[in-house]
Amino acid sequence: MQTVLVCDDDQAILDSIEIYLKAEGYEVLKAENGNAALKLIADHDIHCMVLDIMMPGLDGLQTTLKIREQHKSFPIIMLSAKSEDTDKIAGLGFGADDYVTKPFNPLELVARVKSQIRRYISFAGFVQKSSQIVTGGLVVDTDAKTVSVDGEQVKLTAREYMILEYLCKNMGRVLSSAQIYEAVWNEPAFKSEKTVTVHIKNIRDKIEINPREPKYLKVVWGVGYKIEKQA
Repeated sequence: MQTVLVCDDDQAILDSIEIYLKAEGYEVLKAENGNAALKLIADHDIHCMVLDIMMPGLDGLQTTLKIREQHKSFPIIMLSAKSEDTDKIAGLGFGADDYVTKPFNPLELVARVKSQIRRYISFAGFVQKSSQIVTGGLVVDTDAKTVSVDGEQVKLTAREYMILEYLCKNMGRVLSSAQIYEAVWNEPAFKSEKTVTVHIKNIRDKIEINPREPKYLKVVWGVGYKIEKQA
């Protein structure tokens, strides 16, 4: 059984997360502060940690730093009432793997835990092939014409795959609807924006944990779309 450590100074949040995680078959350990969490980590094999940033004493950032100093590599998902980019950057910079802003949807948090654990387990023995385009947990195999996210196959239509492959081959570059249409449909773009938008939405629904806050397929309003490069 996989073990998730939840650390938060709010008992109600601890209990709520525990209920949802146990319903998915995880063993759950709870800690109300960073020092208590570090003691549990020393005595148990942890597969994922959900960690609040704002705690008295040893806060989430300091706790994360101490965990990484011990060369513990299990994924850490930060929780915070702050939504500013500087806080997210700080958390990720200290060694966290994901960031969720309070108040959060418990089902989304569980999905993120599942995703991080799958990646943690599967990527330990992962060897990238030359035909694979990889960004974070998204893998596009241009030979096999397959797509996976965090080790799980994603079923795309032929047109959806072609769009995603085109965006991945131009990773980090913003491409307009017209550019995407002409590259994928191989014909001049004429009133193509709606067609591309529908396909982009379908791709997002299939590859993103939360399509409303996409991790991979980003929109640059008024310009186009891009695949974000992930570590």
